[in-house]
Amino acid sequence: MTGSSDSEIVLTPLDEPALHRLLEAAVADADPLEVMPPVAGPPGWTPERREAFLTFHRRRCLDPDTAIETTWLVEIDGRAAGAARLQPVHGPSAVEVEAGVWLGRSVRGRGIGKRVTEVLLEAARDGGAARFIASTTVDNTAAHKLLTGTGADLDVHGSEVDATLDL
Repeated sequence: MTGSSDSEIVLTPLDEPALHRLLEAAVADADPLEVMPPVAGPPGWTPERREAFLTFHRRRCLDPDTAIETTWLVEIDGRAAGAARLQPVHGPSAVEVEAGVWLGRSVRGRGIGKRVTEVLLEAARDGGAARFIASTTVDNTAAHKLLTGTGADLDVHGSEVDATLDL
């Protein structure tokens, strides 16, 4: 797939080698709080935080005993640049998928998030999901624009924004 600047965008299923490339991309181009749950200690990419990042992804998508989501490495022109994920959840009447995307700071604003979201929507439909959901913060206006552009309804409550799209 190509983005607005004709970059080649590839989503590669996460495996152990891709996970290490993802960590390198996160360390080079994202704050830990943008890409993983908080870890106690000094700010920045400490050795403990790097290991927590690997453990987090192994538990959520690589370990067959604990996996709850499918995660892809987002590559732009062959370079690791972020991650995308789908997590099946059971909603009121059918299977929903919760989506998540993060991109390194240096590649934001180029239409890549939109292209990645389109791939996630297609994967959700192909997987039989009835609803696509995502969460963000009130400050993330780029995510609001992207999600409303898909036709999703936004629900603001406090500092959080939930998006839903029936598929």
